[in-house]
This record gives sequence, C-alpha cells and structure tokens, in this order.
Amino acid sequence: MEILGYIAAIIAAVAFAVLVIYLAKTLKASTRTLDNVANTLESLEKQMQGITTETTELLRKTNDLAEDVNKKTAKLDGLFDGVKGIGETVQDFNQTLKQFSSSVSRAASENQDKASQAVTWGAALFDLIKKRK
Repeated sequence: MEILGYIAAIIAAVAFAVLVIYLAKTLKASTRTLDNVANTLESLEKQMQGITTETTELLRKTNDLAEDVNKKTAKLDGLFDGVKGIGETVQDFNQTLKQFSSSVSRAASENQDKASQAVTWGAALFDLIKKRK
C-alpha cells in the first residue's frame, strides 16, 4: 500500500510538472502577444501624432480659406447693391415710360377730332402746294 502512495505522489508530481510547463509556455506566448500589442500601440501613437499635425495644418488652411472667401464676399456686396440700384432705376424708368405712353394715348383719344382735322388740313395744304408747282 505504501507503494501505491509513492506511485500516486510521483503521478501528482509529474502532473504538476506538466502543468507548470504548459503554464510557462502559455505565459511566454502571452508575453509575446503583449509585446506585439505594445509595439502596435507605439506605432499607432506615432501615426496619430502625424495625423494630428496634418489635421491642425488642414484646419489652419481651411480657416484661412474661409476668411479669404468672407473678404471677397464682402467686396462683392457693393457690386450687388449697385446692380440692385440699376435694377430699381430701370424699373422707375419703365414706370415713367408707361405713364408717358398713357398720357399720350389719353391726349390722342381726347383730341382725336382735332388731330383728324389737322391731318385733313395738312393733306389739303400739301395738295395745294403740289398743284402750285
């Protein structure tokens, strides 16, 4: 029976040694994986610094461009105001022409009899001048 106790102890020792060996291999593999992760994170940090620098530069250029566009837009405001003034002037001129045309039409319709008499007298005068020649 004592032998069985020794055999059991030897089996337990061998099992413990196998467990330790596999545990050591697993820890080594974990160490390699963590080293790779650390290297990847360092590389990522360097890339992020580059991206941050480029983003800052892009933002500065965008702000400069927006400022330039605002300045040029402000310069164009005067031009658009001038064009608006010209449009209003043309509209006023058209309104004046309509009023003048209406007054001429009204005067012509009111004095239609006088106008036809003037035309008749004018035609008679031309006939008379023609006959004299």
